[in-house]
Amino acid sequence: MKELVVISGKGGTGKTSITAAFASLAQNSLLCDSDVDAADLHLLLCPQVREQHDFIGGSKAEIDQQRCTGCGICVERCQFSAISKDFVVDPLECEGCGVCRAFCPDDAITFTPRTCGAWFISDTRFGPMVHARLGIGEENSGKLVSVIRKAARELAEDRGYRLTVTDGPPGIGCPVIAAITGATAVLIVVEPTLSGLHDMERVADLAAHFRIPAMVCINKYDLNRDMTAVIEAQSSRRDLLSVGRIPFDSSFTRAMVEAQTIHEYSPGSDLSKIVESIWHNIMTAECMNKPERHVLPTIR
Repeated sequence: MKELVVISGKGGTGKTSITAAFASLAQNSLLCDSDVDAADLHLLLCPQVREQHDFIGGSKAEIDQQRCTGCGICVERCQFSAISKDFVVDPLECEGCGVCRAFCPDDAITFTPRTCGAWFISDTRFGPMVHARLGIGEENSGKLVSVIRKAARELAEDRGYRLTVTDGPPGIGCPVIAAITGATAVLIVVEPTLSGLHDMERVADLAAHFRIPAMVCINKYDLNRDMTAVIEAQSSRRDLLSVGRIPFDSSFTRAMVEAQTIHEYSPGSDLSKIVESIWHNIMTAECMNKPERHVLPTIR
């Protein structure tokens, strides 16, 4: 089973619209939205939820007032000022590090697992999709990404799907690492700006660190043709396969408003054909046709 993860150095580059367009072109594939902090692939694909599972992603300190002797050690040790002088924990400030429990001489502090969000297996008009929703202000998004990717792989293997198309989170942080580890290849969506070039360099370095082949697609390339040429030249120097350019076109926005992909909104258009060509370039790339060699890490 192959997995293509669509990522970008920052949000707003158009990767979700491109991922949705790929979903309408892919055959025998499963979809996964691993951008759990700001999931929006469901806005275009309108999934029908078939399974819902709670995500237990951490714990917060709780002080047993019956056992607490008021020694104040927890207040002194807490680096986040999450414990008040009357020994009440502020759940918004508590990071769940466990230092207070480790130093409490009265064993008065406990950590209760908390439900931080939910993940889903749904049906869409383009096939099944695994996606998630992280609670407001909750952390451990990297762990949730690992959970849904593991679920997507198991579902794909169980149903015989040969490809998973994943909408990844932006940036280079923990959620991105969790989203690309073990993937067959990544597609980096870049905008033709100086900051876009810098963002591409950072995420390309991340992919290279984990030895994951990377491809580059330049979105809205005609807004700055000179910078597009610079990005393509740098991609070539780094041995990043450039799979195509997408011009700026408000049809993408209008399609999004209608909860459609560009192929549904504007079938047969020049823009639709460009995206089809990019998809063909991706699927025929050497990195997508090598034997699978990555294994997802064990979730602990």
